Amino acid sequence: MKAMILDAPGGLDRIRLADIDDARAPAANEIRVRMKAGCINYHDYGVASGRAPTEDGRILLADGAGIVEQVGSEVTDFLPGDAVLTCIFPQWRSGPPQVSDFSQTPGDGVDGVACETFTGPVGLFTPIPRGYSMAEAATITTAGVTAWRALLVNGPLQAGETVLVQGSGGVSLYALQIAKALGARVIATSSSSHKLARLRALGADHVINYRDEPEWGRLAHEWTGGKGVDHVIDVGGPTTLPQSIEAVKIGGHIAMIGLLGGLEAKIPMIPVFAKQIRFQGCLNGSWQDQADLVEFLATHEIRPVLDRSFRLEELAEAFRYEESGQHFGKIVIDI
Repeated sequence: MKAMILDAPGGLDRIRLADIDDARAPAANEIRVRMKAGCINYHDYGVASGRAPTEDGRILLADGAGIVEQVGSEVTDFLPGDAVLTCIFPQWRSGPPQVSDFSQTPGDGVDGVACETFTGPVGLFTPIPRGYSMAEAATITTAGVTAWRALLVNGPLQAGETVLVQGSGGVSLYALQIAKALGARVIATSSSSHKLARLRALGADHVINYRDEPEWGRLAHEWTGGKGVDHVIDVGGPTTLPQSIEAVKIGGHIAMIGLLGGLEAKIPMIPVFAKQIRFQGCLNGSWQDQADLVEFLATHEIRPVLDRSFRLEELAEAFRYEESGQHFGKIVIDI
């Protein structure tokens, strides 16, 4: 089969198309999937760029959707012809956090889905939402589940509350759409007036250009009538945390889901104590979280925002496009 692999020590120029032997039949508790679409995320970029080193020759990508070709003798959840998508943590079935690394995550600790066929344990898969295309389904695993866990499990978000989302990446867009479906108000930030207009079109109740308004946290706080926002989806870490703290209400929740601004943060501690803020790190979610989200998306007829599609052999180009920051929504890979 064709697969996109990463040669050590990593780097986008070290991604190449390879022919891989895929003759192995699924074991008793495994399924074999004909991959149809993948999706790139910041974590995948970290692996591909060499920032998060993996084994030499690793097949890339965690998020993918496809059609079941063959099932193992003990598999009862799926049949050939079923449409499925991968999970990030197959060992985390449900409940509170149980993992702290990516040792069993496709495209990192084990081979990923940037390939024509993929065989893995049945617990690595859920169905896709009813009516979804393969490309749409492939966007769910990282971005959708992270937003779901941050808001619905760790929140938990209630109708009428206010959520602040940052930028127009996949997690922020899923969080916006999930929050609106549940009757919440949403404040969205971006440095692009064009993207802000698109965020409004998706349902954002208020938008702020953080390049024009460096004190966007104060503005968000003021927009709530001086109460502050209930939940912040923080993607920047060091570059956004001070303003997220400014924006959130007393007793509010800041979901830490990204480190786009780096690894070291200077946190203003006085307002953290004074507001009694609850910080919650969010490293994706469980199999059950993904299954619940799949049903929610179908019930509420939420469709993900797709930006561009690249062919499998154009994976490095897709990562370079992600680097540019031009995208609005998810970048998908046609397999």
